[in-house]
Amino acid sequence: MKHKGSNLLEKDGTRAVLASLISILIGLVVGAVIILIVGLSDPELGLSGAWDGIRLVFGGLFSTGRSASGTLTFGFNPTNVGNMLFRATPLILTGLSVAVAFKTGLFNIGAPGQYLMGTAATLMLALGIPSKSVPAGLIWIIAFLGGILAGAIWGCIPGLVKAFLNINEVLACIMTNWIAANLVTWMFDGSKYRNLVENTKSGYIYKTSFNGVQTPKLGLDKIFPNSQVNGGILVAILIAVLVYVLMSKTTLGYELKACGANRHAARYAGINDKRNIVLSMAIAGALSGAAASLYYLAGNTEFFWSTYQSLPATGFNGIPVALLAASNPIAVIFTGCFMSMLDIVGLQMTNLTAYNEYITDVIIAVIVYLSAFSLVIKMALGKWGKRKAAAEKETAPVVPPDTGAADGKGGDEG
Repeated sequence: MKHKGSNLLEKDGTRAVLASLISILIGLVVGAVIILIVGLSDPELGLSGAWDGIRLVFGGLFSTGRSASGTLTFGFNPTNVGNMLFRATPLILTGLSVAVAFKTGLFNIGAPGQYLMGTAATLMLALGIPSKSVPAGLIWIIAFLGGILAGAIWGCIPGLVKAFLNINEVLACIMTNWIAANLVTWMFDGSKYRNLVENTKSGYIYKTSFNGVQTPKLGLDKIFPNSQVNGGILVAILIAVLVYVLMSKTTLGYELKACGANRHAARYAGINDKRNIVLSMAIAGALSGAAASLYYLAGNTEFFWSTYQSLPATGFNGIPVALLAASNPIAVIFTGCFMSMLDIVGLQMTNLTAYNEYITDVIIAVIVYLSAFSLVIKMALGKWGKRKAAAEKETAPVVPPDTGAADGKGGDEG
């Protein structure tokens, strides 16, 4: 009889979850050790300051500030949780973008460029269609779909060169990222969408609320008061569920995964591998475009048009979100929330201690580094489970086979 723990470790899904959790735990522990070292080496922080920093790393989402005596207090913080959900919305979608590509054997490092193209299309539609003539709700839908379409078109480019020219999608994605950055800069530079009302923000694009277009709160502002959360998080969760159904329950999803497992075998089986490669990158691009749409349609976020200075981190952060989730669309929801939680922790560290938010960047970097080795951790867990099962089998008592002699049925009936 096998031990229940051994059976669990033999399951691929269980090993993937454990590998992700181990990566996260090691990252948090490394961050805590760095905080302790910095605290002990700085007289202004000391051991008490380091202890406060460690507590915030593990529970910063639930920090409620400091008491009158100066000690940290913890409890349910609806503002922090709401802001975490708001920040998680684009991360979930860019994580899905990378995960879908992973499932089909592609590495979508082009999510930042697709995100930028979705941003441009969304803002131009949301601000360019006058709300005096068209209902704001309809403009929201048009802008959202426009962002998705722009991201899908931009995602098709590396898919096409991969499918028909066999050019590595990573190289193609890197080039399209920078083309998108400069293209979006050119489109916004000197456009009517730059914020000329506030003189100090002339380098920014108007918020979509300037035209009366913004994502409805759907009552979430009552649950999480004083936060930025809106109905976008519900849309992101719905999209994640739809992607799960697509990839796991449909013929198209099977064909996409078959191309990812072995493109040539899929072609031999009658699957159009070139079409599916392009379609996979188009879906990935559409998800990145949707991430940008939901973020900027919130109505309380501003876009800095000089994008040539840097690519949006949200696109790159989708990579660790997908890796930690083992490319499972449902798990992406939780890993996206975890990564956005670390952003909130960084703000809490800055506001409540002498540390700055860059310590959380170190934690994220360690987790990202380890998530890249999650497959190695998963394989190690599998080997450990097999050794444990073998050891249990060797030590298990030998039970003789039942011959039926005990109840008088084992002998000859002569």
